[in-house]
Amino acid sequence: MSLTVGGDARAKPMTPQEAVTHVTTTNPTFALTKAEIRGTTFTVFQNIPATVPALMEASRQAQSDAGGDYILYEGERLSYEAFCDHVNRMAHALQHDFGLGQGSRVAIAMRNYPELLIMTLAIASIGGVTVFVNAWWTTEELDYALRDSEAKVVFADGPRLERIQPLADTLALTLVGVRDGEGMTAHDYTSLRDKADPDALQRPQIDTDDDFAIMYSSGTTGHPKGVVQTHRNAVNAVFSWLMQGALSPLVDPPEPDAPPAPRPSALVVTPLFHVTATHPLFLLSMPAGAQITLMRKWDPEEAVRLIREENITRFLGVPTQSAELMLAARATGDDLPTLDYIGAGGAKRPAAQVAQLAQTFPKAGIATGWGMTETSALGIGAIGDDYKARPDTAGRLHPPVQELRIVDDEGREVPTGEIGEITVKSPAVMRCYLNKPEATAEVLRDGWLRTGDLGRVDAEGFVTILDRKKNIIIRGGENIACLDVEGALHRHADVIEAIAFSVPDDRLGESVGAMIQTRDGVELSQADMAAFLAAHIAPFKIPQHLWCQSGPLARGATDKIDRRAIQLACLATAGIAAN
Repeated sequence: MSLTVGGDARAKPMTPQEAVTHVTTTNPTFALTKAEIRGTTFTVFQNIPATVPALMEASRQAQSDAGGDYILYEGERLSYEAFCDHVNRMAHALQHDFGLGQGSRVAIAMRNYPELLIMTLAIASIGGVTVFVNAWWTTEELDYALRDSEAKVVFADGPRLERIQPLADTLALTLVGVRDGEGMTAHDYTSLRDKADPDALQRPQIDTDDDFAIMYSSGTTGHPKGVVQTHRNAVNAVFSWLMQGALSPLVDPPEPDAPPAPRPSALVVTPLFHVTATHPLFLLSMPAGAQITLMRKWDPEEAVRLIREENITRFLGVPTQSAELMLAARATGDDLPTLDYIGAGGAKRPAAQVAQLAQTFPKAGIATGWGMTETSALGIGAIGDDYKARPDTAGRLHPPVQELRIVDDEGREVPTGEIGEITVKSPAVMRCYLNKPEATAEVLRDGWLRTGDLGRVDAEGFVTILDRKKNIIIRGGENIACLDVEGALHRHADVIEAIAFSVPDDRLGESVGAMIQTRDGVELSQADMAAFLAAHIAPFKIPQHLWCQSGPLARGATDKIDRRAIQLACLATAGIAAN
């Protein structure tokens, strides 16, 4: 069926639900079935690869059809075949040189280097579990994660090795130097790779529900939680995003004379130890036939250059980065016409920025997304006209394997339009929190994940996120647990009480603020506290705003410190408007 637009025959648009039904019933790639996972029944994709290594192998044809290089990094270029060869070599090295196998946990601590991607697949290929380590953590924070995960082999670059080496003897670690870390330890990445024999790799039988990765995510407790993700989690998330490419032309049919779409090409600007970069960029890039370009560190002017010179089509970062990209592009008068997607995740984009981005980049679909480490980044999204019309929305649920409910404190679903806690159910939801059965039981119930985010859903399925039940500060996409900051503040001998809270920030969305009670006669400046905290918590967690008093902190009716009242009072004294 078609309709006439401007004299040209154009397919009749389908509704989103019609498109989902059409694709899932006519395209075997996206056929659905039911599966029981740990005693709960889920909707899953029926014909997709069962594991991440199988995904890599199944993507060879898509990458071959696309042609060209696969990974670009500062002048280095790696084809997909070379990437797979390096993966298999390092997988053999893990088996042969270190005796690792199924269930072995291997940590990666480095910047956004190609080796991080290679090692993720190499570890998965032997049935191991990648432990993604936050590259900004201090030695103290690294000590916690390595103890918690029990990873005994660590691949790290120079700066990370310097922080980890003091732990090596105590934790019985085997360290492998990568890039500027080579020569700092007994094992170097390059020598291991070059002497390995990919043909000697012993490929184990990996189950789809075996563990794939551990990613650490800040929560309401003082230490971050290790989110345990399975192979099924990852591949179901990947194919949910891949399916969006099949749905889009059905919902918004292209003009009959529209040129073929260019090869997808993604710029990775957020850390690969976060799920936003690993899953919807790296893992998705393989079956999508996409190219990926890695940035060593964020630089908006360099991003403009790379997008222009490498014909980048996809940009996904925190809102701060898309705003800075916009300013850099305006400075050069470049509307970056190859970009067809400018997404934001990790924090809410200011509503006014949506129209500004659409004006600056008229050929790009401006998008937003919500997902969690616990959901393998799969969740909610909006793009284009839907987003421009509702700049405050988080979007609609990505089909077809997810379910969403808005519930009250007792877990009962609330009526459409009413506020409640966002809960989701899908095969992309984590298996558990590592070593934390009580925390797992608190958020996972009958397959449903209680996200801790408060929101409402309208009659069209658009979700608006209003607040967080958790005491979390989101600074430029980094989740910071208030209790983590407070624990570090309490280490100072002159601090009696401490409370941390968010401070609105035009650039980062939120920054860290804190109020402390000090011992009589003691005054501590923000600079004093920052210098003290540098050894205990990562720089992005250190309060940029500090208020001090000698008396007890304000308390509520239950005699607990009143975080909200203190936050409002501090912001008022500084002339900062509260969110």
